[in-house]
Amino acid sequence: FPYTTLFRSKSKSMSCGYGTPGFQCDQIYTVDDVTLARATEWYNLGKKLGLTEFNPTSVNWDAPVPWKGAGSQILTSGEGYGMLIGFGIGLTLLTLFFSIMESKFFNVAVTSEQFNTAGRSVKAGLTASVIVSQWTWAATLLQSSNVAWRFGITGPFWYASGATIQILLFGILAIEIKRRAPTAHTFLEIIKVRWGTVAHIVFLCFGLLANLIVSAMLLLGGCATYSAVAGVNVQASSFVIPLLTLVYTLVGGLKATFLAGYIHTCVIMVILVIFVTSVYGIEFDCSDTTKSCVSLGSASVVYERLQFMTSLPVRVGSGDDNVTLGLHQGPANLGGELNRQGTYLTMMSIDGFKFGVINIIGNFGTVFVDQSYWQSAIAAKPAAAHKGYLMGGMVWFTIPFALATAMGLTSVALGLPVTGTESGKGLVPAAVATHIFGPSGSWMIAIMLFMAIVSTGSAESIAVSSLVSYDIYRKYMNPKATGADILRVSRVAIVAWGGIMGFLSYILLELDIGIGWVYQFMGNAIGSAVPPLWFLLTWNKLPAAGAILGAWGGLGIAMALWMIVASMQCTDGAQPANTPGCPTGEINLDTLGTLNANLAGNLGALCGSTLICFIMGTIAPQNYDWAKMDEGLQMVEEDMSGLDEDDYSPEELLEAKSWIYFWGGGLSFFLVVIWPLLSIPAGVFTQEYFAFWVFVALAWAFVATAVIVAYPIIESADDISFIINSIRGKNPVRKSAKAPAPEKA
Repeated sequence: FPYTTLFRSKSKSMSCGYGTPGFQCDQIYTVDDVTLARATEWYNLGKKLGLTEFNPTSVNWDAPVPWKGAGSQILTSGEGYGMLIGFGIGLTLLTLFFSIMESKFFNVAVTSEQFNTAGRSVKAGLTASVIVSQWTWAATLLQSSNVAWRFGITGPFWYASGATIQILLFGILAIEIKRRAPTAHTFLEIIKVRWGTVAHIVFLCFGLLANLIVSAMLLLGGCATYSAVAGVNVQASSFVIPLLTLVYTLVGGLKATFLAGYIHTCVIMVILVIFVTSVYGIEFDCSDTTKSCVSLGSASVVYERLQFMTSLPVRVGSGDDNVTLGLHQGPANLGGELNRQGTYLTMMSIDGFKFGVINIIGNFGTVFVDQSYWQSAIAAKPAAAHKGYLMGGMVWFTIPFALATAMGLTSVALGLPVTGTESGKGLVPAAVATHIFGPSGSWMIAIMLFMAIVSTGSAESIAVSSLVSYDIYRKYMNPKATGADILRVSRVAIVAWGGIMGFLSYILLELDIGIGWVYQFMGNAIGSAVPPLWFLLTWNKLPAAGAILGAWGGLGIAMALWMIVASMQCTDGAQPANTPGCPTGEINLDTLGTLNANLAGNLGALCGSTLICFIMGTIAPQNYDWAKMDEGLQMVEEDMSGLDEDDYSPEELLEAKSWIYFWGGGLSFFLVVIWPLLSIPAGVFTQEYFAFWVFVALAWAFVATAVIVAYPIIESADDISFIINSIRGKNPVRKSAKAPAPEKA
């Protein structure tokens, strides 16, 4: 089969060979003082499994490969703090540079409109890179690998597909904003115009809660990883990281942070390609047959090592020395409902599917209820908004799909000593990167994480500043606020939010609540606000009472189901079906963090709210006149530069609407329905099927990286040429010209 051949190692020191240097496939080896009897036992198991690419006696399965030094860190704390502070200063200087360039060459003044909306003139390529940047949370890099470590290949697939469709579908709302509310600054302004003050206050609470949850996950994952790889004090980093984020955000505002976000995306994607290529394409020297071979180098070796690992006797964090050793052997998803045949290589996983449902609902909340995504849509050019979201979603898909599949499965295949607690804190990628590359791997994962934290952190900070300045200060404190007033309040809000982020992270860390717990919980808290916000711009019948009742009613249903089902789980968080006779009846952090409890809460939030909205919209329809929506919105400064006259034409916007409904809806259906259904007949993946899966992941990663790095540059070639020629003193003329503000739609 060609895909197997493509990923099969051809180096002189293969995992095993016949007559080549290094380990032979048909011999028994006693590496690292393993007894002959023990090695023979492993060899016979390998023959029973039909292994042909990997000799199991080339590894000491009783001694996991350490990835941390004696002090449990790879980098020094000084290197960790140096990285945080150095990159923080570097990004601040970068945003300052971008701000100076805009002011000098394009005459862009720092107004409140420019600070919070980027002049509504961002092109599709930059919009896409910003979406990738702000949607790449710490959880994207960390939690996605955790679910691969836990559930196998189904985990990163559901993480990727279940968190991509929200971006694709939000493209529909992005174009509806341009059609119905082109002068809006926040989604709450639109709510105020359509549904009034009470609804405005209700959804302000949900919006700030969404920002709080996202910010908490950024810091929980970041602090845990920096502590693991460099010994950085988690309490200190809880405040250092937000401080660096707010300084960088204060300097440039939205447009400059968009440009810096492009740099973040490029760095993350390039490192991603390095990691996945190294896992599947590079085999390290295993010529010394007296030492364990801790290398992969091909999809076939990953496949056979996983086969062998799942066939070993169960040893996962229990027993006399297993907690210390960090053994992770036996079938996938121990403690939960096992995958088909216990393998990591199947989509037939009940618990993996449950996670997928939780992931879909929770991420609908963190996109639709998060002002940062509405802000990116508002900032985009009307003709670019929908395309930017579609492109960004499809590029982002490869991060959890390719990266988490590689890192999560590699940690299991190599037998790295990652405990369940460490995995829950997001340390799987750090373990794999450090094992493959040593200290440089720790640097790379720390750099990726830093880019993810500051890009999303800056987006959250500006989102909160917009809500505070436009929806609290301007609406209720100073209706006649000038642009200077709003700009000042925006910057104060950014500083305050940095302190709140640090304080919340500190509390959660003290309670020993990890990123995985918060990730599963988020849909319970904000999922009920999703249906009203979808109907805000797509269904004119939903009345204010329906929106309010849907949000609060769905939340109440979610909380009730979450706690009821939690009380039915084992008190240590295990499932009663898999642990007969375990004590139940308690509501604690362990039971509230179980899959079943969060699945019930997430479904209750989304389904309950949808049902309430539908009933209220049917029995007491509002029949809202869309033409009145933009009439109630008011800009502070008429800063709409960089737009063409045709951008707001009804014909162009209707065409864009049809395009995004077809492609956004179609691709969403493919990712969460068609693709999983096509994987069912495969059952347990064969070696050839897994090699094809890896081929798709690698191809997607390379193409996505090329597109997201090159397209924004190509799209902005005229502006780049203008700057270069201006510096050279050629007095060029820009091709784009200022267009009038849009007519009221």
